[in-house]
Amino acid sequence: MDLGLKDKIALVTGSSRGIGRGVALALAAEGCDVMLTGRDKAALEETAAAVAKWSRRAGCAIIDLREKDAPGKLIEQVKRDFGALDILVNNAGATKRGDFLALTDADWEDGYALKFFAHMRLARAAWPLLQARRGALVSIGGTGGRKPTADFTIGSSVNAAVAAFTKCLADRGKRDGVRVNTIHPSVVETDRTRRRIKANMERTGAPEDEIRAQILHEFNDIIRFGTVEDVGNLVAFVVSSRASWLHGATIDLDGGEIPTL
Repeated sequence: MDLGLKDKIALVTGSSRGIGRGVALALAAEGCDVMLTGRDKAALEETAAAVAKWSRRAGCAIIDLREKDAPGKLIEQVKRDFGALDILVNNAGATKRGDFLALTDADWEDGYALKFFAHMRLARAAWPLLQARRGALVSIGGTGGRKPTADFTIGSSVNAAVAAFTKCLADRGKRDGVRVNTIHPSVVETDRTRRRIKANMERTGAPEDEIRAQILHEFNDIIRFGTVEDVGNLVAFVVSSRASWLHGATIDLDGGEIPTL
C-alpha cells in the first residue's frame, strides 16, 4: 500500500533510540525526509545513518527539549535545513516509576518538563508550518494514561495530560487544516524495557523468561511485547493520506492491555 508520504518532511523527537528511532525509520522507509532529535550524539548519528539509507535527507539536532527555548530553536533549524514541515511526532520523554511518597518534586517536574511542556511548546512553534502544508501531528503517550497505577503516578498523569492536550489541538486542527492524533503504546521492547528485565532478574534471581512472563501478566496478559516497528508502522499510516479521516483519535496500541471500551 502506497501511503503517499514520499518527499514529506517529518520531525521526530527522541529519535536516537527506542520508539522514536522506530518511527523515524518507518517514515524514512516511506520516503520521508526526517529531522531527528536527541541528546546522545553517537546514537543520533547512528540513527541518522540508518535513516539516510531510505530518505533523501536526514537532519540531526542534538538538543535538550526540557529547556524552554529549545523547541523554538529546533523549529528554526527545521526551517533552515528543510524549509517546511509536514509531520510532527512528539515522542521524547520518559518518567520515573516508584512509590508516590518517595517521588520528589524534581521527579515530577522532570517528567512534565520533557513529556508534556516540551510537547506543548514544540506543537506551538511548529503549528504555522504544519498549517501551511495541511500536515499532521501525532503525540506518543502510553497506556498508563488510560490505566493509572500506584507505581506509575507520574507517567500515568503525564500520559493522560498529553492525550487531553492533543485532543484540544485536534479541535483547533479542524479549522486550521492540521490532523492530530494520539497513540498510547503498551510495553514495547526497547533498551529501557531490557534494563528493567535485567534489573528484575538481578533482584529476584529469576530467569529471563519468567521475568518476561511476569511483565506480560502485569500488563493484563498482553499477547506479546510490542516492537518499535509496531509503533512506527502505525504512525506512518496515521500521518498518511490513507488515514485522512482519522482525526482527534486516541489509539491504544496495546496487545489487549486495556480491558475497557
